[in-house]
Amino acid sequence: MIISVASGKGGTGKTTVATNLALSLGKAQFIDCDVEEPNANIFLKAKLNEHEDVTVEIPEIDKEKCDYCGKCSEFCAYNALAVVPSDVLVFPELCHSCGGCELVCPQNAINWKRKPVGKVEHGVVNGIDFFHGLLNVGEIQAIPVIKALKKKIDNKKNVILDAPPGTSCPVIETINVSDYCILVTEPTPFGLHDLKLAVEVVRHLNIPFGVIINRDGIGNNEVDFYCQNEKIPVIMKIPQSEKTARLYSKGIALVSEDHKWHEMFGLVFSRIQEEVRK
Repeated sequence: MIISVASGKGGTGKTTVATNLALSLGKAQFIDCDVEEPNANIFLKAKLNEHEDVTVEIPEIDKEKCDYCGKCSEFCAYNALAVVPSDVLVFPELCHSCGGCELVCPQNAINWKRKPVGKVEHGVVNGIDFFHGLLNVGEIQAIPVIKALKKKIDNKKNVILDAPPGTSCPVIETINVSDYCILVTEPTPFGLHDLKLAVEVVRHLNIPFGVIINRDGIGNNEVDFYCQNEKIPVIMKIPQSEKTARLYSKGIALVSEDHKWHEMFGLVFSRIQEEVRK
């Protein structure tokens, strides 16, 4: 089963939930898809001993064949190509490697070269098969690295996908293979606003989902009321606690310090299994 953990906004405790859920399972595959700022390994502490570069294809113009007709530039929806009287400018950061420019080129003047955009790292710790991705500094497209990570999914295992924050393309690319999605929020006006956006996304993708409320007690009951009205299951509440905050600041998982949390996250997984079977 593939469980993704997402949130409408950053800082709600998404990685806290994802890592503690994985540790409570004992044996699982954990993939940190927040490739712009992966931090799950702060809590899992896997020794990363395997590294793999992620590359994309970028067009390279054969100047001997090109007649500067401009059809490639006209076709490109992302403005990654610009044709001037005696040159074709390629903007690699904008290219989505769709291959359309090659299809419309009447002179067959487009070749391809590989460009590194990030890497995937792997390690194993306490029975958890861990992967995370790292987007290279200056790159703006996280999706190629996320796709490379998703190729590592082992369907024979329970898989936890720690999604990027927000509701944009990297989140959709991460969660679209999920059997179930956990949406982590906090009981504040900002938390509720962005939870609503996340709910729209998972409903559009037709993914079963439930909500975990982190830092319960700091705000109001509006998130509870919203979930009740929308018939969204609240599968866990994590109370606001100084002890929890101290453990987090030290990179220590809750389930490692208190068996109560180990049992509670185990119950969360059992409830998800029941929801998926329905």
